[in-house]
Amino acid sequence: MNERERQLIASVQQRIEKMRNQVQRDPYRLHYHLMPPVGLLNDPNGFVQFHGEFHIFYQWNPFETTHGAKFWGHYVSADFVAWKEQPIALAPAEDYERNGCYSGSAVEHLGKLYLFYTGNVKKGTKRETYQCLAVSEDGIHFEKKGPVIDLPEGFTAHFRDPKVWKRGNTWYMVIGAQDKQEQGCVVMYSSADLYNWKYEKILVGSMRNGLGEFGYMWECPDLFSINGEEVLIFSPQGIEPKGTYYQNVFQSGYVLGNLDYEQLQFEHGAFAELDRGFDFYAPQTTEDNQGRRILVAWMGITDEQEQLQPTIKNGWVHALTIPREIQLRGNKIYQQPVQELKKLRGHEVAYAGITINHETKTFAGISGAALELVIDNMETHEVEEFSITCRNHVEIVYRKEQHHLTLRRRTFDNQKWEERVCAIDNLRKLQIFLDVSSIEIFVNDGEEVFTARFFPDPKIRRLFLRIREVFLLIYKNGLCKQAEEMNKLHG
Repeated sequence: MNERERQLIASVQQRIEKMRNQVQRDPYRLHYHLMPPVGLLNDPNGFVQFHGEFHIFYQWNPFETTHGAKFWGHYVSADFVAWKEQPIALAPAEDYERNGCYSGSAVEHLGKLYLFYTGNVKKGTKRETYQCLAVSEDGIHFEKKGPVIDLPEGFTAHFRDPKVWKRGNTWYMVIGAQDKQEQGCVVMYSSADLYNWKYEKILVGSMRNGLGEFGYMWECPDLFSINGEEVLIFSPQGIEPKGTYYQNVFQSGYVLGNLDYEQLQFEHGAFAELDRGFDFYAPQTTEDNQGRRILVAWMGITDEQEQLQPTIKNGWVHALTIPREIQLRGNKIYQQPVQELKKLRGHEVAYAGITINHETKTFAGISGAALELVIDNMETHEVEEFSITCRNHVEIVYRKEQHHLTLRRRTFDNQKWEERVCAIDNLRKLQIFLDVSSIEIFVNDGEEVFTARFFPDPKIRRLFLRIREVFLLIYKNGLCKQAEEMNKLHG
């Protein structure tokens, strides 16, 4: 660690201590989601299982609640429930990263943890970009090895977010990029030793592979295999809204296909969004030692409402989603909360055989700022229409005749309603994770997912249901000892 890095880290610690009480008093601090101790959090980075524990790093500007020279913050957990904050993993202390240690990934090799990230440099109006490496034996302290890839010909400096994996004896890397025609794409490299990388080709991109014009920049690519098919996740920027699709300023989704590793040809299908809500971006996955593919995303996005969030006045903004296991069923990715989150369940309140006839109703025990709500067996009773209102700021509305499920929330500035909609032919089940200022809705065991932040009056805790049929309702309290401990960690 050089002197500049020591000074940067010392400045961060001073900032945390200065803001600690103000951040901890914020009524919108979440109970069971990962947040920054101060400042701005965005993309999850380096998501990996190493020495039996899960490591999640994240983009972090500890000094401001705006985007700036990013650090890598770091959390570790054995079970996705009890998280421990670790020392800063990467600080922008070197010349090749002085304007930010941007997003990247992690792999384990021969007992060591390798971090790959993008070094960002700004010189006036020009930008330089480098793909860099840092190595650790304990997963906590990292030795920087410097750039391993410079910007190749044919691309702008929007060239970032390396994701690395191994197949056979070869390491592969995909990088999000923008070509000279200002079209988004994903570039592939290969290596035998993780240090020396060979440029291979543009694997897929806008105006290529049958996608047509599809955005001016692709961020955070992630390529992996499920059930013998390759899945490429990426976050395209510059997609115009189309019906109920692509309603956010930036999108996150995937294509399914087959990758010929001999010719490096990737034939794939159409792009599908991963989340239909307001706040989901830059997802990253890892495979654990059970063979599960697990996803975490930034529960936020850079848009016109970002700087209107009320937590900013208390010195912090944004969080990560809960971890989700993803599975391929047919030609669609399904997402479900990881099973470990059941440890959060405390006292259970259950109602069965409910009839609500054109009235709004609350239920004893079903209230609070942090809970898990499960509504099941809906297809048995052919529910035609219902709504759930959460704390007067979020509404979930289903209308079978229209084949629509709608998430509505109040905007952060003028409190007007805005909405996101997806098509659902037969609604069978809803599993809802409500935290103090967030909601994640899993529809039909993950067929569709909605993620959103919202900021109600902290004193309002009630949920209101308006339903026209009979079905099973189960509520499980989302706070237990582990969640309380996590809340202490975050204040």
